[in-house]
This record gives sequence, structure tokens and C-alpha cells, in this order.
Amino acid sequence: MNSLRRLPFLLLAIGLSALAAEERPLLSLQPTAAHPGDPVLVTVRGLTQVPTGTLGERPLRFYPVRDGFQALTGLAVELPPGQVPVKVSVPTPGAAVPTELTGTLDVVAPGWPERTLKVANKFVKTKPAPEVQARMEADKAAFAAAFAQSFVAPLFNENFAWPRQDTVTAPYGDLRTFNGKKQSQHFGTDLRGAVGVPVYSANAGTVVMTRDAYASGNTVLVYHGAGLYTAYFHLSATNVKDGQRVERGQLLGKVGATGRVTGPHLHWGVKVDDLWVDGETLLKLDFNSSGVPAVTQRDKP
Repeated sequence: MNSLRRLPFLLLAIGLSALAAEERPLLSLQPTAAHPGDPVLVTVRGLTQVPTGTLGERPLRFYPVRDGFQALTGLAVELPPGQVPVKVSVPTPGAAVPTELTGTLDVVAPGWPERTLKVANKFVKTKPAPEVQARMEADKAAFAAAFAQSFVAPLFNENFAWPRQDTVTAPYGDLRTFNGKKQSQHFGTDLRGAVGVPVYSANAGTVVMTRDAYASGNTVLVYHGAGLYTAYFHLSATNVKDGQRVERGQLLGKVGATGRVTGPHLHWGVKVDDLWVDGETLLKLDFNSSGVPAVTQRDKP
């Protein structure tokens, strides 16, 4: 009989323990294994106060989401393979020190492809003409101003989508040699397309630059909040203006062959926390597990 009387209290204790376990903050990473140059989404659930943290040596900037907070950052392309520590400090009411959540991100070798390209000699001259140098400096200043937006919560509610459906002709990370001399690395994803075919915004955001730049040609930059930008290069025409709010799938412009190109295509770039990162990995991130499913592969055109 005594055992039966104690049973409700035992069940209550078990229930409270389970509840406490459910309320304990949980840290998760996307992707769980990454390449140098990948964007990384850090999510902490079960919090009401803003945490702080780092991924490797990079500070994390958190914004609120349902049941917790997220931070989006990137891995430098020079990062060697290995394990990168993740540390998040969680404010604990009534405690002298915050609770720490820790984890590791496995970084694997990227295996960058290599290719040789032929472009007009004017694009690979060691010392450009003074008027070209002046234009390039003006472009540099315009890009810097566009990428200096204030950190705000995401301006989007859905996951990211391809800006157009077509074959990837050059992935992020390509090691390139131009005209047998100048070497560089490709910090974007090139998508096949004929001149004049439409290019759409990968997600909701604000247009922070439209410009005819020397190297990238007709360019559109969109700020999505959370320190995240997408770039659309070499357009033949643009359909948006600086300061304009755009939605996911909205027409931004048309594919072209302006700037330093070998032919018509869309160069799609993604920048996070001042790092150009792999857009194909961004498409796989699920910012809201109850929202639109994350893209795992490009749909057939």
C-alpha cells in the first residue's frame, strides 16, 4: 500500500525530470560536416535570452527564432581540414556564470577543381590603364558601401532557392588560370544561360546595389539580413532599383555577358559575415524545420 501511495509522487518526479531535460538548451549545426568556404547555421533552442558564442575564432551574431536563436557564419576557404570548436554561452538566471554549450564541426578537404580560361587581354594586364584603375577603385568603394549594412534579423521567412534553373558550369571554389598567367579562385556559382533569360532573387531582402562594374558587369546585390548577401553578376539588364524590397522568386534582371566573362552566364555569389561562401550549401540549410523544406538538389530545368 505504501508503495502505491508513493507512486503519484514518483511519477511527478519523473515528469519534472523529463520537463527539465526538455527545457535544457540544445545546440545544433548545419551542415554537421562542412568544406572550407561553406556557410554554417548555428541554432540554439530552449532559450529566452540572447546567447553569445564563437565558431573557431569567428564570433557568432545571434538573432531570435521560434524557441531560441540562430547565427549564420562562414568558413574561410583557407581553413585546413580538421575539427572546429563551437562554443555558446547561455545566460542562466540566478547563476553567477553562464551555461556553456560546446560542440565540434568536422571540416573535410574541399578538393577544388582546376581550369584554364581565355578572356580578353585587357582583363589580365598586370597594370591596368589609369582610367580602368579609377573605375575599379570606384567599384571597390561601391561594393564596400553595399556590404556595410547594419546587422538585422533575417528579412526572409523561407529557405533559399536557385536564382535560375540550369546547369552549373563552374562551382564555387574553382582554381582558375586566365590566359596561362593570372591565377585566382572562383567565389561563386556559375549557371548556364542565354542572354536575356530571367534571373530571380534567391530569397526576400532589400536591393543594396545595382551597378555596371568593370569586372562583374551589370550587378545586383541583395541584403537578406543576418549578415547575408546574394550577388548576381554579368547581367544584360536589371529590373530593380537600389533600396527596393524584393521577394523570393522576384525578377531581378536577365542573364548577360557583361564584365569579365568567357560567354553569357549568371555568376551567383553568396556573402556571409564578410566571407564569400558556397551558395549550393546555403540552399541546403533549413532555417525553419517547420517551414519550406530545405533544397537538397537543383530541380531539373
